[in-house]
Amino acid sequence: MKINKRKLKCRRLMSKFYEWRIRHIGTNQYMLFLSIIAGVIAALIAYVLKTSTHTISRFLGNFIDDETSMLYFICPLIGIFLTTVFVNYILRHNVSGGIPRVLYSISKEGAVIKPHNMYSSVIGSAITVGFGGSAGLEGPTVVTGAAIGSNLGRLLHLNYKQKLLMLGCATAAALAAMFKAPIMGTVFVLEVFMLDLTMASLAPLLTASVTGVLISYALTGTNPLFFFRVSNTFQASEFWVYLLLGIVCAVSSVYFTKSYIFTANLFKKIKSFWLKFLIGGSVLALLIFLFPALFGEGGDTINDCINGDFNFLFMNGMYLNMKGNAWLVVLLLWFLLLLKPAATSLTFVAGGVGGIFMPALFVGANTGLLTAVILNLMGFANIHPENMALVGMAGTIGGVLHAPMTAVFLIAAITGSYKLLVPLLMVSVLSYVITQKFIKNSIYTFQLAQRNELMTHHTDKKVLNLMKLDTLIEKNFAVVFPEDSLRVLVKAVEETSRNIFAVVERDSNTFMGIIKLDNIRTIMFKPELYDKVFVKDLVFRPDYTVRIDESMDSVATKFTNSDKFNIAVLDGNNKYLGFVSRAKIFSVYRRMSQQLSEE
Repeated sequence: MKINKRKLKCRRLMSKFYEWRIRHIGTNQYMLFLSIIAGVIAALIAYVLKTSTHTISRFLGNFIDDETSMLYFICPLIGIFLTTVFVNYILRHNVSGGIPRVLYSISKEGAVIKPHNMYSSVIGSAITVGFGGSAGLEGPTVVTGAAIGSNLGRLLHLNYKQKLLMLGCATAAALAAMFKAPIMGTVFVLEVFMLDLTMASLAPLLTASVTGVLISYALTGTNPLFFFRVSNTFQASEFWVYLLLGIVCAVSSVYFTKSYIFTANLFKKIKSFWLKFLIGGSVLALLIFLFPALFGEGGDTINDCINGDFNFLFMNGMYLNMKGNAWLVVLLLWFLLLLKPAATSLTFVAGGVGGIFMPALFVGANTGLLTAVILNLMGFANIHPENMALVGMAGTIGGVLHAPMTAVFLIAAITGSYKLLVPLLMVSVLSYVITQKFIKNSIYTFQLAQRNELMTHHTDKKVLNLMKLDTLIEKNFAVVFPEDSLRVLVKAVEETSRNIFAVVERDSNTFMGIIKLDNIRTIMFKPELYDKVFVKDLVFRPDYTVRIDESMDSVATKFTNSDKFNIAVLDGNNKYLGFVSRAKIFSVYRRMSQQLSEE
């Protein structure tokens, strides 16, 4: 009883707030204010995630060295085991999917994300990555930010478009805080989520991103995530080198995506999550034991790459005696490129939680470094490994994520300047264009596109998806039964303005077919036939019917492929529910399109 009174009191307070807000604050100003709130919360969550993960990692680092490298095998297993227990026995909700899950919620669930996502990915990824799982924190950060924005929108009863904007604001702020790159956070939302936002939406997005960065500065200082200073600026004579790097990054991006998806599909056949843990976790642990650079998020390895330091390749004691061998460097870098996508995918299929943004940066840095080392060994002069590693990161982000502009603004934020802007643009765009020729959808959207569930990149499908078939059903059609006579049918004609009649079984309401007014015009004025002709003699099964659970995209396709103006709607048991009309679908579609495009 007390709980109900509290809920009622909260509703009254919220109702008063809505009334006050409508009278005193305009919609644009209100959304700008909410973007700041979303930015603060998302930045704090990003800080908690990063800090907790690095705390776990630093603690374990006290026990891991070259002589006790067996812990490289044990720690990832412990982390994934703890995550599996948390997800399946404590949380009891699905936490997998990351950014694809956000895209799915935008496409199919009206931008509604379950509240547990505001904390579940943070806990799961902190344990997974902190204990050495080969994944990143950016995916969970995006999911958490998106969940914050979505649930803030639901709490404040925002409409779909406003809720979508809040989702984007919190996501942009979380990423901006993570990388201390405000423009990158905004561009990521526009590029990856493909939100159909207007110019009025850019102000809240940028405000949220800047807010996230300011909070991050206040909590962790102004030092960037990666430390790099441009000492060798781009020269026109290096054009061919970066052209080659763009092609190599495209190859790495295609391999990354296909390898990642292949590993994930391989484990789909295994139903038991504990069996997945045992197999996937053991293979992952073995890979990390052999190549410790695969351990954890990989931020330190990336820092080494962009500073031309190869020590991360020799963390396993087995390789220390061969440290001066240049071709061993090539071989180890090549192995890291081959194994990182599989290690990341194994982390997820074994039960871990994480993202692929940082693994893509990892592969890009190593791709650039490997290309530079090989060119230098072949006798080419003036190849700067540091620059190649940095620009390679932009190449794989552009290719793997299909987000070239995100890559450019991220790397520009890392370097603190635009001195490498030309090679960054060249490599990221070239990698993106070539990768897209082989893989139409990014690693985030591939599976959604396969299931025809990707609507964020298709405005027409997005509008259709927002339309609900059960709200479009018209039930003012006369219903007749097979045993009814023509007399009954003629009477039904007199009582309705519709020219189609549904025929159903009397007891079960099972749909038998329809009768069109045009088909009985020749006999309806012959009274001598009224008691001799029956409905069962006139009914026919139409070419098209739709199921109540059918997608609106499919319903629209059926209208497009036929000359029908009305199609019968049935439930899963072939029971008649009513008709859906072409005119009503078009009317609702047009209204919703206008709502989504309004400033």
